[in-house]
Amino acid sequence: MKSSIKVFLKSIIVGLGGVAPGLSGSVLMIIFGLYRETLDAFSTLFVNFKKKISYLLPVICGMVIGVLIFGKIVDFLFDNYTVPTSYAFLGLILGTVPLFCQEVNKNGFSPKYYLLMLVSFLAGLFLFTLNTSSFSQLESLSFVQKILLGLVVVTSAIVPGVDQAVLLTTFGMYDIYINAIADVDFSVLLPMAFGMLIGAVVVSFIITKMFNHFYTATYSVIFGIFVSIIPNMIINKEAGVITVYKASALNILIAVLGFAVSYYMSDIKGNNERIRNLLKRGV
Repeated sequence: MKSSIKVFLKSIIVGLGGVAPGLSGSVLMIIFGLYRETLDAFSTLFVNFKKKISYLLPVICGMVIGVLIFGKIVDFLFDNYTVPTSYAFLGLILGTVPLFCQEVNKNGFSPKYYLLMLVSFLAGLFLFTLNTSSFSQLESLSFVQKILLGLVVVTSAIVPGVDQAVLLTTFGMYDIYINAIADVDFSVLLPMAFGMLIGAVVVSFIITKMFNHFYTATYSVIFGIFVSIIPNMIINKEAGVITVYKASALNILIAVLGFAVSYYMSDIKGNNERIRNLLKRGV
């Protein structure tokens, strides 16, 4: 098991993926080396329960604190700097693409998996980008809907690359979710937490089985969905009309900086070594 303090601090940053559009918490977990251990801990929670809980507690606490901290920041940025913030998250997402390619190819790859990628990409593109009218934005949630909100949140947090914000927006729940976090509204957060607890165990078990038996196929589908979500970062769908945010020089620069940050974080040790080698050659 990893150091609890390190796990806790990393999990705070992972919490950013719980509120930032396009930036999946599970992708951040992969970057920080927490994903498979967390997935295994949830999927086998009642096997060596004490050991699993001792690992999961700093993960959960860190993510909750991260969501509460970054929820207010993201809410402020999108309210006041919508377009630059959208391009920043676009860059952050694009910087994780090489990491996804590495994961897809880890256990071998063959051309047949391109079909899975294409089908999942087209399905995701229709559901998350082109579909503007199937789901209306909800003004309030019933108790059952709040539990379902938790299930959606934890599912998107567990499945790599499935963006929480886009998924919640599709189901008309994102505004309620982000406002509940920003306002610390326990009438929404407590039932949501119950749904998350149930979902964490069930979804982790299912995803673990899929990775164990269909690793490349599973990642191919996930990668296709992940790529289909990317256009949402610079698309505005107000009043059911799809428009693209203006790509000014400043916005492009912000996206490039976002890309550099996430690309560097995806392999911190390897990139540090490459930088050291470049500096040595320069000297």
